[in-house]
Amino acid sequence: MVSSSYSRSEHLRSLWPWLPLWALAALLAIFSHGPMPLYSTRTLAVAWEMWNHHYWLVPHINGAPYSEKVPLLFWLIHAGWFVFGVNDIWPRVLEVIFGGTQLVLVSLLARRLFPNRPWVAKAAPWILLALGYAFLFGLQIMYEVLLAVCVLAALLCLTPKAGRAEPRWLLFGLCIGAGLLTKGPVMLLHIAFPWLLGPLWNDWARDHRARWYGRGVLSVLLGGALLLAWALPAGFSGGEAYRQRLFFTQTAGRVVNAFDHARPFWWYVPIIPALLFPFSGWPRAWVALCTLRRPLDSGLRFALCWVLPVMLVFSFISGKQMYYPLPEFAGGALLIAGAVAALRDQRPALANNPWLGTWPLGVGGILFGIFLFVLPVLVSHNDLHGEWFDSTQRYSRFFSVVFVLLGALLLLRGRGEMRRLAFAGLVGTLALNTLFTLTMWQNFDLQPSAQLLGAADAEHRAIGILGNYEGQFHFAGRLTGSLERLYEGPSLQTFAHEHPDALVVEHPDKLTNNTLRYALLVQPFRSGWVVIWPAATLADLRAGRVPPEPAHPTRVYQVDEWRFRALQ
Repeated sequence: MVSSSYSRSEHLRSLWPWLPLWALAALLAIFSHGPMPLYSTRTLAVAWEMWNHHYWLVPHINGAPYSEKVPLLFWLIHAGWFVFGVNDIWPRVLEVIFGGTQLVLVSLLARRLFPNRPWVAKAAPWILLALGYAFLFGLQIMYEVLLAVCVLAALLCLTPKAGRAEPRWLLFGLCIGAGLLTKGPVMLLHIAFPWLLGPLWNDWARDHRARWYGRGVLSVLLGGALLLAWALPAGFSGGEAYRQRLFFTQTAGRVVNAFDHARPFWWYVPIIPALLFPFSGWPRAWVALCTLRRPLDSGLRFALCWVLPVMLVFSFISGKQMYYPLPEFAGGALLIAGAVAALRDQRPALANNPWLGTWPLGVGGILFGIFLFVLPVLVSHNDLHGEWFDSTQRYSRFFSVVFVLLGALLLLRGRGEMRRLAFAGLVGTLALNTLFTLTMWQNFDLQPSAQLLGAADAEHRAIGILGNYEGQFHFAGRLTGSLERLYEGPSLQTFAHEHPDALVVEHPDKLTNNTLRYALLVQPFRSGWVVIWPAATLADLRAGRVPPEPAHPTRVYQVDEWRFRALQ
């Protein structure tokens, strides 16, 4: 009992300081601005529509069954709404909880896989929390961070611990089921290779192959049964078209010939350094990986059996996105930490060589800080021109100090090199997110448009949209009805004739004089605009007729200097 209590105490102490540091940075970042279109707003729209119309079984978006996603994340959002009421605070807190759980799980995984190298368990969460892309994407109310938690929990069930070498097969199956209910069949890809290649890294699997694979199959079947327990009744409830997409075309379409996000085979290769930044810019990490020699630790073999095959399969899959391999970022952190630990033990001269330290990133940080400092001068002299430069130059000099200090921190030598790099990476990413919030967020904040549409919806006025609709207005405007998708020509004219008091939303790249004269609302969105029209007015303009003069001038929201010049 004393030993167990001491072990728990040691583990709790090992969480300090990386867990509270990351939680503080994540909370500051995720609440610095509202939910981001289109990822977060789409998830919230589905959760809101399920909640508002009591669609507890089948996710819906804009009045139609939503076959692209399974419901676990929505159910967790609903659980918080039952307690706290409908809000966008709980879903964001939930994402922070998922991210913190992911860090704890990677620490536990490293502790079991590298029992003779305790430094890896300390280093792996530091590496993972500092990955800039993973941190920023973790601010989205999306499914991948919850999926990463399910993947890490499932893999943790496969690893041996003191007193028990055999995996926890029941928990393994339950974690697979949770992952399947989070993102669907792709969960199996993330856990398949560490299990299938188990004899290459796990002694118990090598000595008990029949039990390893036999019980593993039963665990996978258990996970599949959990998915089917939802999918079968949902398929019958959602109708024939929903059932067809849910069971057949959705997954197959992404794998064979993607209807969305189709990329070439090699697409992931050049972006891996960006995904692993800032540790991809650490020379010691590259030397550690390049000098790995057999025999490898079981932990390194585990990481290789996990990351390499999964990335190869993702390369063969037609549909690709940067966030698809998000669970494998933890495997990359284990691989980097394990390789550096091996370098420290086997090649101390290289492990302490100052030329392999963080100085390239330090120099880069200082140069970036200098660039931010001189950016206002470059913009005023028209040496740099563009919306990002023109917008960020207003605050860039304040943030230049941050990056110069972080660069100086990375020029230091001595112990704690990895922690200094992780701290600088986390703070630098937080600083960039803050700079974005102060300067560019206004071009992503759809609150004015959502409020106008919400008021019209409350009056039971029809709303149409020209082009695709991704649910970006539904949650913020608390819409209860659906937006009708329209097309230029007869579709728009018929809609305006049938609904003379309706509104129409469009997303033009440029504005015209008629837009600023007759539209109800204009606001910037990304590199274009959101324009909300009276349907009858827009139909008249498209038909070449002169509409009546509006009762009120067009409301133009949040136009910065760059957009103001565009209006001229």
